Amino acid sequence: MASPPDTSKTIKLERYNSYLRRVNSTKLLNASSKLLFRATLLIALALIFYFTLNYPPLSDNPNHHVHHHHNFLSSAFYGHRTNGGAAWEKQVRHSSTPRRPNGMSVLVTGSAGFIGSHCSLALKKRGDGVLGLDNFNDYYDPSLKRARQALLLKHQIFIVEGDLNDASLLTKLFDVVPFTHVLHLAAQAGVRYAMKNPQSYVSSNIAGFINLLEVAKSVDPQPAIVWASSSSVYGLNTENPFSELHRTDQPASLYAATKKAGEAIAHTYNHIYGLSLTGLRFFTVYGPWGRPDMAYFFFTKDILHGKTIDVYRTQDEKEVARDFTYIDDVVKGCLGALDTAEKSTGRGGKKRGPAQLRIYNLGNTSPVPVGKLVSILEGLLNTKAKKHVIKMPTNGDVPFTHANVSLAFTDFGYKPTTDLATGLRKFVKWYVSYYGIQSRVNKEKSIISNGHPGESA
Repeated sequence: MASPPDTSKTIKLERYNSYLRRVNSTKLLNASSKLLFRATLLIALALIFYFTLNYPPLSDNPNHHVHHHHNFLSSAFYGHRTNGGAAWEKQVRHSSTPRRPNGMSVLVTGSAGFIGSHCSLALKKRGDGVLGLDNFNDYYDPSLKRARQALLLKHQIFIVEGDLNDASLLTKLFDVVPFTHVLHLAAQAGVRYAMKNPQSYVSSNIAGFINLLEVAKSVDPQPAIVWASSSSVYGLNTENPFSELHRTDQPASLYAATKKAGEAIAHTYNHIYGLSLTGLRFFTVYGPWGRPDMAYFFFTKDILHGKTIDVYRTQDEKEVARDFTYIDDVVKGCLGALDTAEKSTGRGGKKRGPAQLRIYNLGNTSPVPVGKLVSILEGLLNTKAKKHVIKMPTNGDVPFTHANVSLAFTDFGYKPTTDLATGLRKFVKWYVSYYGIQSRVNKEKSIISNGHPGESA
């Protein structure tokens, strides 16, 4: 009888193959798990990046997304845009803390603007704490405002990006910092633009100002407020030089009307709530880092590019003249007003006694015809301007301004020292440097110093 076949080797082989299948299956499962984990992580990161790009971060303001829609990259470049959190509050406090004994803690609105940036730097330089607030609107090239912001950041001045009409943001700022002073320079500027976008003037110059005063009246302690009015409030006034005692009830533009309204609003909040308020009527401020919508600025640009410039004459064929005031003189006036501002007298929205209310002209006291301005620029740029002399349009501009500054001199020693030729020389030097322009005057200096081609040195 035959013996049964030996199956032990077959059984061992099947067991070994089964073992290999289990090992391979485990490896496959592990590999699949790792792949699934990585894919899930990648998808999660993609979703986070998508929502960061398309939705603004949460803030204390429920309507924040209406005003600010910024992408991730711009936030990383320009710094914190979210108004809250420990890191943000630390930055706000650090910027606002004075470095000198009895120094001020000043909130500067419009700090990325022309006058605001200069005043912020001057305050910081002498040891005061400064916090900026600006909405970086596009009335003129925002890149110039960003460049000013970068300059301020180098001097440890932080600018919070936000709007005056954002009450929750303003309240948050006053919760974080007990500001002693506010230098309120934020405004919608420009006379002619008011005919294109009148609502922007109402929103910024009236509603925004009221919103700031509403917050300031309720905090404890109330800050002293110095704010920007304008020489435009004199409107159709024909008395010269313009004095704070002259009538200002005939504005020639909507811009002027909103600034006049601001003066009336300031009187109201001073009377009812005890806020210390000082208004400054600026007269045609110019200088480095200036506003591109101002005549001296775009004249310089157009002359360098060989474009024709419009030079206005009055309806009765007289020269238009302005009391051009150099930025350094205006800064001294702003700081003088801050230094002499008395404390507000209210607490918790209630007036406890009479409070200071002032208004001052800040001008140069020397009106210069616009034609003379052009002649100075021609000399500095070594280029003849192509002039188109036309009558001034009836769009709100006034033909003549001339400041009487005796009141500001008496109260805080304001005394302008920069004539137009000197101020424009400093402006042109900044302009050709900032825009990287090799001006003809610089080329000529180079030729003189190195010897003209074909001549012996």
